[in-house]
Amino acid sequence: MSQYESEIKRRRTFAIISHPDAGKTTLTEKFLLYGGAIAQAGVVKGKKNRRAAVSDWMEIEKQRGISVTSSVMQFQYEGYCINILDTPGHQDFSEDTYRTLMAADSAVMVIDAAKGVEAQTRKLFRVCVLRDIPIFTFINKMDREARDPFELCEQIEKELGIDTYPVNWPIGCGKDFKGVYDRRRGEIVHFTSHGGARAATAAVVRPGDPNLDSLIGEKYHRQLTDDVDLLEGASCGFDMERVRHGRLSPVFFGSALTNFGVEPFLEDFLAMTTPPLPRNSNAGPIDSMDDDFSAFVFKIQANMNKAHRDRLAFLRICSGRFEKDREAYHVQGGKKLRLSQPQQLMAAEREIIDEAYAGDIIGVFDPGIFSIGDTLCTPGRKFEFDPIPTFAPEHFARVRPTDTMKRKQFLRGTEQIAREGAIQIFRMPYSGMEEVIVGVVGTLQFDVLDYRLKSEYNVDVRMEGLPYQYLRWIDSPVPVKEDELILGTDVKLVEDYKGSQLLLFATAWSINWTAERNKNLALLEFGGGKKESAYME
Repeated sequence: MSQYESEIKRRRTFAIISHPDAGKTTLTEKFLLYGGAIAQAGVVKGKKNRRAAVSDWMEIEKQRGISVTSSVMQFQYEGYCINILDTPGHQDFSEDTYRTLMAADSAVMVIDAAKGVEAQTRKLFRVCVLRDIPIFTFINKMDREARDPFELCEQIEKELGIDTYPVNWPIGCGKDFKGVYDRRRGEIVHFTSHGGARAATAAVVRPGDPNLDSLIGEKYHRQLTDDVDLLEGASCGFDMERVRHGRLSPVFFGSALTNFGVEPFLEDFLAMTTPPLPRNSNAGPIDSMDDDFSAFVFKIQANMNKAHRDRLAFLRICSGRFEKDREAYHVQGGKKLRLSQPQQLMAAEREIIDEAYAGDIIGVFDPGIFSIGDTLCTPGRKFEFDPIPTFAPEHFARVRPTDTMKRKQFLRGTEQIAREGAIQIFRMPYSGMEEVIVGVVGTLQFDVLDYRLKSEYNVDVRMEGLPYQYLRWIDSPVPVKEDELILGTDVKLVEDYKGSQLLLFATAWSINWTAERNKNLALLEFGGGKKESAYME
């Protein structure tokens, strides 16, 4: 096997998903701790004397204790090169999570042991199923009072429609959480905590060891024996092929806060996951071992570096080897470009790299030409990867700067944040740009927009809620004029920053009413116009 092939085969790229507050970001921190990427794990709500989580790099994330944007981290562990995609758990940022899942080869689903399967878990799980990617379950917070583990596995199977195979089994919970039983190795792993910020030590004990009662207690020894007998008779067998296609989820128990069970989970997870998977394109599947470089843009993030106020495009490399200063063909832009200063990412921290391989996530400077879903490939091979669908906004507001002298900063800020996919912006055709209409999936995105415009662009804004709930793209080769349409009072014609025309509707009924009275009008639920408009003029 060549060095090129071995580098790709040791790559593992996965996303971490969960309902808010299930412990997803804490688990990410502990992976970094065990991988040696950090010496001390942070906490989600960092106090004055406690370090904040690496993946929550935005100031608003540190303040609120939630992730509002996905972050990328790469580290090495026991010969593997691991790319972690930490996603926002809050439903208001589900679109960012969806795009991030497009860049992952597998997903780790974190579940709170006391709460079980929650609403956002169900939604994100369905996205994973659509992608047909392996789903690994980590049942977290076993250091607190938890539901019965049999009940938790049954709930996952019933509510999510996926079979489960507990790879390990918890011994006690809350203050009496002693460790886990490794079913595949037939070993008991007893944990000793050194505080949540540092790795826990584990002692491996065989079931017949005479010291077992003194370690876990006679009561828990008896309960474990009964549970294991029941597991062997009741649970389905382990089938790696079913795992690979997302039909069987290996289940692990532990506590990210105390580090109990985190390292055993990481080791088993890496052994079970696959190297980078093929990606679909309009030229057929593109294999990761293909010699030719290819990648797609799944995220754009502005102002990660406060000193430079630059913008990064996050690329998922799908095939081949990437070299610094290489020339690539930007399919949507229709031209060649040189990708200089490629960066490896650790949340907000960056490091210039010379090379990267299929499976890696890298950042490249975006001068304003990239959009989410764009394909980059070796010149001479012109294909496009499958597009990344967008969520239609459900909430709309009119936004304007309070100081009209800061119009340019306001426009630049809203357009850049829109290009990241965090918001969608619209304007009235033939009107000025003193105000824009902003559409978001969840209302919390308005708070983030307000905060980022103030902190990154020094612009205070006024927001006025609008009564619209739906939008449709107009499918027409030539621009449509408003006076040529029959529109109700609760319908507004707007255009987005790419120049595409849309209609905003207050009710679902008005969509049908408009379609009936405008027979030649073709409306689409998803848009995709690539024409750029001169927003900054």
